[in-house]
Amino acid sequence: MNTGKTLFAQLMDFVPWTSFVRIVQRYAGNAGVRTLTCAEQFRAMAFAQLTRRESLRDIEASLSANALKLYAMGFRAPIKRSTLADANERRDWRIWADLAAVLIRRARKLYASEALAVELENSVYALDATTIDLCLSLFDWAPFRSTKAAIKLHTLLDLRGAIPAFIHISDGKLHEVNVLDILLVEAGAFYVMDRGYLDFERLYALHQAGAFFVTRAKAGLDARRVYSNPTDRNGGVICDQRIMLNGFYSARHYPDHLRRIRFKDPDSGKTLVFLTNNTTLPALTIAALYKSRWQVELFFKWIKQHLRIKRFLGNSANAMKTQIWCAVATYVLIAIVKKELQLDASLYTCLQILSVSVFEKTKLSCALQPDHEIDQSSVINNQLTLFEF
Repeated sequence: MNTGKTLFAQLMDFVPWTSFVRIVQRYAGNAGVRTLTCAEQFRAMAFAQLTRRESLRDIEASLSANALKLYAMGFRAPIKRSTLADANERRDWRIWADLAAVLIRRARKLYASEALAVELENSVYALDATTIDLCLSLFDWAPFRSTKAAIKLHTLLDLRGAIPAFIHISDGKLHEVNVLDILLVEAGAFYVMDRGYLDFERLYALHQAGAFFVTRAKAGLDARRVYSNPTDRNGGVICDQRIMLNGFYSARHYPDHLRRIRFKDPDSGKTLVFLTNNTTLPALTIAALYKSRWQVELFFKWIKQHLRIKRFLGNSANAMKTQIWCAVATYVLIAIVKKELQLDASLYTCLQILSVSVFEKTKLSCALQPDHEIDQSSVINNQLTLFEF
């Protein structure tokens, strides 16, 4: 890669621009555009994510301070905050959603061989949602409570590489379980969810589609035991049963057998009850699968801390979705770079390095490598002697 390019320009070389052109044409994103194309808009939004810019004024000031480097970074003209604000407001947010989808497909192929916490060849997904609080007076289109607004980020996380395979943005009032209605189910895959997704009619649809689910039972589950498998309580498994639901509606919604596993966590001492439609995996593997669901919580924590998705550059739904999808695309792009360059550094380290050195002209693979320990003996031997005795 050309070392004369800035780190930002080298990072943008990993974007599939040919596919991006087709996406822009699909939504007529550059129709009537004179000063800020869709490609330049994405570069500006990615720059804001990488350098943690909090406002349109911050983006404009930071880029203007490096005006001589803008052309080499892909900008034909200086970025004006009013032009960027109008672009975020008017251009279809689906442009950035489709770009993120292209990057996600590429990243999932790269991370397909990553090891899981359990020895399993199937795909494993963790499904959850996180709430982002907003000001009701500014975001009145996203009501949540009587005094505040919010949006929900529904995410299906591929646990091989922590890559989001599916994201849906809704207002704060949409319950998490409704996302199961729009989810494209992969046969043979495992879907790990918490108790908020316990809806037997929707779970039975997953079962009929050939997928497996692992979730937790709610207190007071009305069910009868059909068969008990032998268990080893030394491992923490108290019981492993086949059950049938007794409730009038629940029995109609899920007429087949369910597997109920009661497990006592040796670390916390808590007793957890899992429900699954998989009958072949050992009970401890089911418990380990549910434990791996915590990765989606870590993903939400990570993106809220290190990406700009809590303070928005515009108040409309289109501007907000544009910013979120550009943030997701930037996150996945860094994950692609990390894998393709075979870097040992974590995503956090890569972001930290890029945040302070996007204008540096050095090779990307060298800049993102963690510092190696220096041989102290060679340093000492090369020192001049100040005093001789």
